[in-house]
Amino acid sequence: MPEMLPTGTVTLLLADVEGSTRLWQTAPGEMADAIARLDRALSQVVDKHDGVRPVEQGEGDSFVVAFTSATDAVACALDIQRAQLAPIRVRIGIHTGDVRLRDEGNYVGATINKAARLRDLAHGGQTVLSGAAAELVADGLPPGAWLVELGTHRLRDLPRAERVVQLCHQDVAVEFPPLRVTDDSAKGSLPVQLTNFIGRRDELTELRTVLSDNRLLTLTGAGGVGKTRLALELAAAVAGDFPGGAWCVDLAPIPHPDVIAVTVALALGLPDQPGLSTIGNVVRFVGDRAVLLVVDNCEHMLDGTSSIITQLLGRCPNLIVLATSREPLGVAGEVSWRVPSLSLDDDAIALFTDRAKRARPDFRVTDDNLGVVRDLCRRLDGLPLAIELAAARVRALSLPEIVVGLNDRFRLLTGGSRTAVRRQQTLHASVDWSHTLLTDAERKLFHSTAVFAGGFDLDAACSVCAGGLAERFHVLDQLTLLVDKSLVVAEQGRLGTRYRLLETIRQYAQEHLGASGDADAVRGRHRDHYLRMATALDAPQRNDYERRLDQAEVEMDNLRAALGWCLETRDIEPALMLASALVPLWRSRLRIREGQAWFDTVFAEVPPDDCAAVERAVWARALADAATLGTWLGAADSMELAERALTIAREVDDPALLARALTSYGLIAGYSSATGPEARACFEEAGRIARELGDLWRLSQICAWQAYAAISAGDARAVRAAAEQGRDIALAIGNSYDGRECRLGLGWALLMGADVPGAVAQFREVLAEAEDARAMFLAPACLHGLGSALAYAGQVGEARAAALAAIDAETDVGGSMQGIGHSALTLVELAAGDPRAALAASEKALRQMSSQVILASGQRVRSAEAAAALGEPDSARAWTDQAIPVAAGWHLAKGLQVRAQTSLAQGRHGDGERDARRSLACIADSGAYLQMPETLESLATAVTGRGAHSEAVQLLGAAASIRRRGGVVRFAIHDADYSAVLERLREALAANEFESAWAEGEALSIDDAIRFGIRAQGTRQRPDTGWPALTPAELDVVRLVCEGLGNKEIATRLFISPRTVQAHLSHVFTKLGLSSRVQLVQEAARHS
Repeated sequence: MPEMLPTGTVTLLLADVEGSTRLWQTAPGEMADAIARLDRALSQVVDKHDGVRPVEQGEGDSFVVAFTSATDAVACALDIQRAQLAPIRVRIGIHTGDVRLRDEGNYVGATINKAARLRDLAHGGQTVLSGAAAELVADGLPPGAWLVELGTHRLRDLPRAERVVQLCHQDVAVEFPPLRVTDDSAKGSLPVQLTNFIGRRDELTELRTVLSDNRLLTLTGAGGVGKTRLALELAAAVAGDFPGGAWCVDLAPIPHPDVIAVTVALALGLPDQPGLSTIGNVVRFVGDRAVLLVVDNCEHMLDGTSSIITQLLGRCPNLIVLATSREPLGVAGEVSWRVPSLSLDDDAIALFTDRAKRARPDFRVTDDNLGVVRDLCRRLDGLPLAIELAAARVRALSLPEIVVGLNDRFRLLTGGSRTAVRRQQTLHASVDWSHTLLTDAERKLFHSTAVFAGGFDLDAACSVCAGGLAERFHVLDQLTLLVDKSLVVAEQGRLGTRYRLLETIRQYAQEHLGASGDADAVRGRHRDHYLRMATALDAPQRNDYERRLDQAEVEMDNLRAALGWCLETRDIEPALMLASALVPLWRSRLRIREGQAWFDTVFAEVPPDDCAAVERAVWARALADAATLGTWLGAADSMELAERALTIAREVDDPALLARALTSYGLIAGYSSATGPEARACFEEAGRIARELGDLWRLSQICAWQAYAAISAGDARAVRAAAEQGRDIALAIGNSYDGRECRLGLGWALLMGADVPGAVAQFREVLAEAEDARAMFLAPACLHGLGSALAYAGQVGEARAAALAAIDAETDVGGSMQGIGHSALTLVELAAGDPRAALAASEKALRQMSSQVILASGQRVRSAEAAAALGEPDSARAWTDQAIPVAAGWHLAKGLQVRAQTSLAQGRHGDGERDARRSLACIADSGAYLQMPETLESLATAVTGRGAHSEAVQLLGAAASIRRRGGVVRFAIHDADYSAVLERLREALAANEFESAWAEGEALSIDDAIRFGIRAQGTRQRPDTGWPALTPAELDVVRLVCEGLGNKEIATRLFISPRTVQAHLSHVFTKLGLSSRVQLVQEAARHS
């Protein structure tokens, strides 16, 4: 019979022979000998490292080995690579995950697929690990082995990128070519082109040579000459030469140089990285890879663009930059290449013909009209954009009519002369002829659309361009005409129709808008429109709130432009109002870092201690909102900002502002310091104000944040009260985001209150909804809670997967979420019985959450628990002594319990007993019963040391009952100590005494168990016989017997086992000298 395959969380080793097909063809004899040696080596090393090979899993010369231990898999891989197998070289991929069986002898599913994709990245002789596997083996590598990070890569056909790590050892090769990355993510992000690329073959040939010899190539030329299209065509042609991909960054919508680095990072698909600047994040992504970066439309921010490109080229040795600009960037090493007009003899005519057919499918160039087309292209100077616009006119004009209109316009532009600046000639030649065909009203609308960045909708056109003075249908008619004349592009999206201008046309319209004298008024209306749109997010009592968030996200370029105008005119108050109004967007759509940058930029424009130009309420709100964002990002000055906001808010007669400032201050106090009462007082005052104002939306948010602060303070009852209230309010008013936050808090309340199955279900539900709603700010917290709850449930494999997912998710979010993934992983390792891995995970968590005092104190307790399990009581006591002075609630109860356990291990039973009783008192105050079984078990160990054996058994029985009712599994690190004290008590007591004491403890309610644990001193006050000798638990059983219930029914009613019921009855019969239930009922009647 073949050996059974391991199930659950398994580490898979997938390998094959590099170039095996070629070797079989060129050296079949040597290949056969080598494969035989490989088979013999596999038989030895697989058995040596406790591996199991699936039946016929693999194809050709590939093979699969399964391990229950990741360290065994790595050791086996190293032995395989050490084996003498020439001429063959084996490439190996190792991944850990939950597996599924196709049948008794083979695996199927995502884990084995990922392992295969990892293997495909490797070269012969190379062993690569997934991030999950690397985490597990980092502290358990074979002697002399080390790991090297190879970066994050997308695996073929898999949706998420994977961290890839190489196993290295001095006995094997460690230098290899770049990974065999062939997935779509490595190809970059060049936009898809919807029209044919016409001509420029000679230019493309020349540019490929220039690009191969230089690291910065800038295509320059006038607007409309085709710089962007040529750059993208060149990039697509050479993309295969860049394993790191070809990427495109469009700077046209960017209004301020501070946003350039962020735009580059977004184009590369990079989330914010905590502790790393944006440019550093880009540098880390590019690294040493060969990457082509197309930077389009640089001319409006030459200094900022030059600075960013210089830094990237200096720090990324294999990066090539292809830029487009109307003038050179002026960077050292730059090659400037001016893009010429199209060849008038062929390319220009071919382009006109192609685009004219799109406008009028029956259009043809014939011998009769060829001369007219050639003349038209010549008069347009061969400019592609001008040619395309002219071609679009064939729908309504004949070729001679187009030429006549063009002739008139050229004379007007040059004042009857051909001596005007060529750049202005060519720009106007490409657009101005269409402009003359517009009516005055259409022309005014066209000019005004120049203020939009990235596009606009009909509402914006009515408000900004028409100033709200024209009928909506009239503006729509005019826009439609502009679309027909190819001056405006209409596009359909999920939020409806949006309009945009091609960049060169937009710049042309900007010229005319500036010349009209209306530019300031239009830009002011643009600012006001988008400020109103943003402000609507702060008045959310409507059922389309999520849609308005989507709309704001689509309009980010215009919102940035509105902020830019505020800064340009030094209009600080609306700038602050805009930044504050967008807080819901910053918070819910993972844009917190950008939001903080907005506040920082505006604050920098205000002289220190001089905010007289800003209305005080606006200033206070901005301080409060900036403080809130800073808290989520771990900013050091958040408390100072919140204090300033609260001081001003108390001086201003604005209750809504005061509620906001109190909420911000309470959030920061709850997150970052041991000021639980202070945070609670702030939230209570803010909640009272919100109720008085009838602002249920604000009240639901206050409840959500109050629940978070209570979680930090370890107060389960406060968490539940705030979370349930906020959940109910949010559900009633349709506030889905804050409702999810409240239900996340409720998950923690359930977990802290020892309802583990309920907590698991709650965390799963909120996580699924957050993913559906793209509210990914909540994902790390949901996964943290889920991983923690699953660890307490004893589902270690699922818990580990959730913890590792939390680590990935928190990297995207950053700030206050940092460290919680490793915090969950700490619990997983404790539950799994691996204290060394738990301590390593806890140390990583602490490094990331150092600014969060209370959360860090709770994490130090976990470090202490791991150290104690490693037999390092001094280290464990040092950890708890750091944590306990600043801990509260659940965290304090846990800290005291761990210190009690440490004292017991050191033989200090009195200290251990005192700390255990204090822990029970904290549990009673906070309602955090999840910690109670461990505390009762520690107390049982303590009283056993002074001979109170019966009380110790009662305490253990009570702990077992709480574990059973709440689904709380004992962590594996505590099993040995528990078994030892249990065995000692069984030896110390007679069997019936043990069973009686256990049953009494098991029957105690949680409150009774706490009271018993706090006051039990090891002496019996109850007589041994007669009715007064009966315990409360025994009296409960007697009462139910008198009601006619059987043992199973009594067990169900009292939440105990039928065996415990029978033990109670046996003790009752003995104490009363009775032998039947009838006699018991009669005796009970006499005492009723």
